[in-house]
Amino acid sequence: MDVDTETRLREFVLDRLAEDEERAEREELPLLDEAERRGRLRFLRADEGGVLLVPGASEAQTEQVPVPFAEKAALLRDELAAGTDEETLRLLASAYDTHHGWQEEWRQA
Repeated sequence: MDVDTETRLREFVLDRLAEDEERAEREELPLLDEAERRGRLRFLRADEGGVLLVPGASEAQTEQVPVPFAEKAALLRDELAAGTDEETLRLLASAYDTHHGWQEEWRQA
């Protein structure tokens, strides 16, 4: 992915995340949580602490309590600021593929 595309994709995800935070404040379901419920991605607690983002409806070895949206949002902001890898960036963006700003070229191959 070229630098311009990566920058646009990162901005797209950050903008959608901000919109999701506003949804959560209004007690509406964030699109990120909706994507997780649809099985597009999943946030799992790591054994050593922290949270893992995995594609699809992955099953944990043990029953897990869902990661609260506020925790996910904080984690994602940190990851995006640190320069997350292309695969993770595309996976996150795919949670928002119904948004009018979505570009089909961003879909994971």
